[in-house]
Amino acid sequence: MVDHVTRGTVGVEHVIPPCRVTASDLTEPATLEPALAGAKALFLLLSADLHDPGATAPAEIVARAAAGGVRRVVLLSTQGVATRPYGATRITMRALEERIQESGMEWSVLRPGGFASNALWWAPSVRTRRVVAAPFADVGVPVVDPWDIADVAAACLLEDRHLGGVYELTGPQVITPRRQARTIATALGAPLRFHDLTREEAKAAMTRAMPAELADDTLDILGAPTEAERRVGPAVRQVLNRPARPFADRVSRDIAAFR
Repeated sequence: MVDHVTRGTVGVEHVIPPCRVTASDLTEPATLEPALAGAKALFLLLSADLHDPGATAPAEIVARAAAGGVRRVVLLSTQGVATRPYGATRITMRALEERIQESGMEWSVLRPGGFASNALWWAPSVRTRRVVAAPFADVGVPVVDPWDIADVAAACLLEDRHLGGVYELTGPQVITPRRQARTIATALGAPLRFHDLTREEAKAAMTRAMPAELADDTLDILGAPTEAERRVGPAVRQVLNRPARPFADRVSRDIAAFR
C-alpha cells in the first residue's frame, strides 16, 4: 500500500487514494489478472514497438480488462494516428483505438504530439560541452509537457465529463529546436552553442534508443510538420481549465539535468 497522493494544478486537483502496487508482465497475459482484479479504470501505455513478437497483443489486454470488470480505459495514443495514418505502428495503434471504442467500456483516447521532455536528450552535451545538437533548427512544433498529458489522463480516468473524447494534446506555442536551446541557455544563465545535425546524423543517434521506423517517422515530423502538426490545440485547456504549460516550465523543472 502507498499513501494517497494529491496531484494538483491550477484548475484541477485529484486525490489518489491508498492503492496496492502489482507487477505484471505483458509477455505473460496471466499476470495481468491480479493487476486488473478490482480495478475500475485502466490507463494503457504501450511500447513504441507494438510488433514485439513476445508481447501480448494489445487487443488481448483490452479484452482481459473488459472481462475482468474494468469499466473505463484511457489510451495514450499518438497524434500521428490522425496526421500520418499509414505507418505500420500507427495502423496498429488506430486498430487499438477502434478496439477500445468497441469494447463496451467507457473510453478516452489521448493523442499527444512531440514531448517537451525530449529536450533531455541534449542534457549530456549541454553539461559537458555547452552544445545543443539537433536537426531542423528552425522548424517548430508545439511540444507538450508530459505533466499536462498526465493531468489530462487523470481527469479522464476520474471524471465522467471527459468520456468518449479523442484529445489531441499540444503545448501552448510552436517552438523550434533553436529557440528551445535559447530557453535552456536563459534558464542556465550561460550561453549555449547550437549544432545543426543532418538527418542522417540525427537518425544514427536516435536508433540507439528506438526502432528505425520510429526514428524516421519522428524525423519526418520534425523536418516537415503538416499544418495539423503545427497547430496549437485547445484540448489541454478544455479538460484542465487552464493553459498548457510552456516549454520554459519544463526546463525549469529539469534544470539540474543540464547543469
